[in-house]
Amino acid sequence: MTTHHEIAIIGAGLGGLTLARVLHVSGIEAAVYELDESPTARTQGGMLDIHEESGQQALRAAGLYDDFVKLILPGAETMKIYDQHAVLRLDEDHEETGRPEVHRRDLRDLLLGSLPEGVIRWGSKVVEISDDREVRLADGSTFTADLLVGADGAWSKVRPLVSDASPAYLGLSFAELNLLDPEVRHPESAELIGGGMMMALGNGRGFLAHREPDRLHVYAAVRMDAEWAADEVTKETLLAEFKDWDDRFLKLVRDAEGDLTPRAIHALPVGHRWDRVPGVTLLGDAAHVMSPFAGEGANLAMQDGAELAAALVAESDTETALATYEAALFPRAEASAAESTENLEISFAPDAPAGILNFFNSMP
Repeated sequence: MTTHHEIAIIGAGLGGLTLARVLHVSGIEAAVYELDESPTARTQGGMLDIHEESGQQALRAAGLYDDFVKLILPGAETMKIYDQHAVLRLDEDHEETGRPEVHRRDLRDLLLGSLPEGVIRWGSKVVEISDDREVRLADGSTFTADLLVGADGAWSKVRPLVSDASPAYLGLSFAELNLLDPEVRHPESAELIGGGMMMALGNGRGFLAHREPDRLHVYAAVRMDAEWAADEVTKETLLAEFKDWDDRFLKLVRDAEGDLTPRAIHALPVGHRWDRVPGVTLLGDAAHVMSPFAGEGANLAMQDGAELAAALVAESDTETALATYEAALFPRAEASAAESTENLEISFAPDAPAGILNFFNSMP
């Protein structure tokens, strides 16, 4: 038997959960289908800076702003930028930027806890979606929806209903590293990174790091033509890539604990958009995955979810609501994608970190 929903959301990330929550507080229930088996099935990334004009506005619409404030990590808005020789080129200790830092896990848990039990169908792997919005899951069950929302990330199963576009590799790969209990076990690295974010850039290479409550969360970044395979990322291969860098950065690699996880950076074309397809739309990375160098990904996803919900609440006709939502979505996403593309290029240019220093110095 096929289940039917008025609104079905594929994906329980920040954008899909924000959409479900804002609809819920407006008296509209949606079903959320999520691939993960449970909320704790995998780690939920690292730190996020939540912007006043987007992510924070979405949390206000969701009625969760006051709870969000309790999750903010004091002092996490600091920024250090080094060159590859560990010369400190920028050291900013912001107290009030309008972009406070929280851990993605805590923010997702806040959204999860705000929804009624049973809204999220965990362990729901989508294997096929027909043009008439019938969704078949790996367990053989099917459902249909009057409105199907793809909030299922970069490799969205819903996107092909509206667009032929797919994310392309941008010639940049990360290796994700973790150094646990840094104040006790890695004090020199903790001092190098500081209490917030650290960037070290030079000639197509870089280290991007955050101080988290229990660890130093580090990405070693390399411009390369082909993506790393999982078995190609070892401490030895990374140390060879950074052989001419200051030893303080090499120590981040040598002291890393656990798996070194490859993360290839992909993006949809800048200006990605689609013609109106009845009963289907996208949000977050499904709509506009981009490189992380604009700092907008999570914020845009939450803003998408809140604005889509607002349009559905305001309009009695679903197609009118979707057209209104997408008319605002497309230019907003295009501007952020263009900025992220430009920032990636200047961050990994031969003269780095000159370009990114100019960018930050030009900001109010």
